[in-house]
Order: sequence, then structure tokens, then C-alpha cells
Amino acid sequence: MSARALSFGAIAEAYERFRPGYPEELFDLVMTYAGRPVRTALEIGAGTGKATRLFAEHGVTVTATEPDAAMLAELNKTVPANVTTVRAAFEDLQPGETYGLVYAAAALHWTRPEDRWSRVAALLEPEGVFASFGGPVQLADPTVEDSARAARAPFLETDEVPSPDGTAPDEEMQWPGTELQRSPWFLDVQQAVVTRRLTMSAPGYVGYLSTVSAYLQLPQSRRQQAYDAITRVLPETVEIAADIIVHLARRRPE
Repeated sequence: MSARALSFGAIAEAYERFRPGYPEELFDLVMTYAGRPVRTALEIGAGTGKATRLFAEHGVTVTATEPDAAMLAELNKTVPANVTTVRAAFEDLQPGETYGLVYAAAALHWTRPEDRWSRVAALLEPEGVFASFGGPVQLADPTVEDSARAARAPFLETDEVPSPDGTAPDEEMQWPGTELQRSPWFLDVQQAVVTRRLTMSAPGYVGYLSTVSAYLQLPQSRRQQAYDAITRVLPETVEIAADIIVHLARRRPE
């Protein structure tokens, strides 16, 4: 796992405070796809529990796995009783118990590609569901976005995480759907979008940026300079486009 993937522990409290949670519509989308009750789930890279709470609060028994101790400690502050937490990277999970759902919330791109899908399949019941969801949090006003990008440019060329398999942003099927379509372990691959618009204060948006891995790789002084430069060009409140791209697939029956 890369240093960038393990950079979040230092800002676990900010991650919980500034990252948006997940809406009911997402839960409904996954359950509708499943087409049957889902009682158990394993979460890959649970972070501070943003998605953990969504599924657990609907009665799903969740095993939340996360390699970073500080992130897991933050999750444990608010975890419902039907959640078991495990400190482990996805690659360290051992086959054994299987689940009706395996999912990853803005975390799958941190897993290693080698044997990724056979590992997921080994954790799923036959015909169990895999779900991956996440997406960029962007300024909705193009003028404000351009100003923020120009302010960021001296410090960072981009703050986005590139597609792990090189899929172009304008392709109809995005990663990881592209990999799932090629995998012999899965069928019925679907992609959907949950449209989401949010309003944040300027400090709240910069707080969100403070949880983005690209900024966390900068030296502390440069990081603060970038935040200050972006803050200077933002209005008092900003509209955010935070659409959630969802990929769903079903494990092939044995």
C-alpha cells in the first residue's frame, strides 16, 4: 500500500469532520440491485465510518476493515453495535467467512491490483454483491473552480487520483467497472450515478481539501500556502458537485 494511501491517519478527525457522508439513495440503490435482503457485509477501507454507518443503521451487520489505527479509532467513536472493526489491509484479509455484500467507499483504488477480484470473490457468498462508490468533490461554479485551480497550480498540478487502469474520464464505463467487466468472477456489472449538490463554507471546503491525499504529500509549509492561496479566491460559501459514481457486480454462482 502506497504512502499516499496511508497518509490519512494524521488527519483522521478532519476526515470525519469535513468529508461528506453518504445518502439514503445510495443504500437504496445497492439493495435494489441485490434484489434480496442483505444481512452481512464486509467493508474494505472503512476510514472513519462514513459508509459504515449508512449500512449499519439499516440493520446490516458490518465487518469494517481499515489498516490505519487512527482512522479506526475515529470510526470506533460512533460505531453502531452491529459493526465489528478489524485493523487490516484488504490484502491481509484471510478467506473464511463470506458475506452477502462486500463494498468499498472511496477506498478501492488504494488496493493492489494483483488478485484483487479473486480476493473479493472469496469474501462473497455465491451470487453475493460487490459495490464500489465514490467520486470527486468539486466546485460547481466553473468560474470559481478555475480560480481555485489557478491558485493551486504553483503547489499542485492536480489533486485528483488518476484512474488505476488508465480509463479516460470521457469513457462511458469507468474504473472499476472496466476491470469487473473483464473479471471471470463477476457478472451483471452496472454503473450508476447518485447526483449530489452541497453547500459548504469556504473554510469547510478548504477543510475538505486538507483530507485529500495529494495535499497530504506536500511539505507542511507548502500545504498551508496552498490552502491560503485557495482560500483567498473563494467566496464565503461555495456550491459543491459531489456526485457518487457507483459500480455494482454480482459474484458468479459456483
